[in-house]
Amino acid sequence: MREKASEYDWAGGRGAQWRDGLDGMEAMLAPIDAPFVAALALDAPCRIAEIACGGGGTARAIAAAAPAGSDITGFDISPDLVAAATARAGAVARFVEADVATHRPERRFDRLASRFGVMFFDDPAAAFANLRHWLAPGGRLAFAVWGPAAEVGFMAEIRAAVASVIELPPADPDAPSPVRYGDPGKLIALLDAAGFRDAASRGWHGALPVPGATPEAAADFLLASSSMAAPLLGAPPARREAARARLAEACAGHWENGGVRMPVRVEIVTAAG
Repeated sequence: MREKASEYDWAGGRGAQWRDGLDGMEAMLAPIDAPFVAALALDAPCRIAEIACGGGGTARAIAAAAPAGSDITGFDISPDLVAAATARAGAVARFVEADVATHRPERRFDRLASRFGVMFFDDPAAAFANLRHWLAPGGRLAFAVWGPAAEVGFMAEIRAAVASVIELPPADPDAPSPVRYGDPGKLIALLDAAGFRDAASRGWHGALPVPGATPEAAADFLLASSSMAAPLLGAPPARREAARARLAEACAGHWENGGVRMPVRVEIVTAAG
């Protein structure tokens, strides 16, 4: 489901890191749930598969909007996140540990949903071709992906803070990363090639609340939770502290009504089976 590079080792350390920050991450991403769930067009009871379900927060949002009689199954490659999702949202969905790039469910689904979970495949063409077999004829998918890196405020600020103390290589636009499909045309082309129909994208702009009672606390949350801060792990303490100070200053610039709010662009890509 997600590639094996160390910063995106979702089956191992990265999955556990995400689990440990679930409360904050789910609160931060919650504003995206309404437009994302609306794109699923849950207009009748149906079978729904959530790809890269994380800690179950999105499953709860889907369950709240789905008509009675709907059935929700979340899939994730991380055993830590599947266990967390089962504990947090097991009353509204079932959760399965699986690599969706290769796994085939016994029955097809009427909806495929993924909020920030399809950007990390080793072989995206093969993964989406496999997911085509998950969707029943007449079904629909909705995938939320981050927009361009420069338009995802917290990611841009983290990278700038890290780059202020460590020389970073240029980002590879085709490598697995959170902003891999900042140009949604790349994802639409992959879905078309996999056999999905009518793939299209709609941009959503909003502001996300970064957890933290102060700019410094918000910076600490971002550094602890984001894979983009991974280059700091081996840096000398003085450089880590300088990056933290730079990020805290950036967070202060986004302070609004008692909290940090970072502007973001999200692309919500839809397609039919």
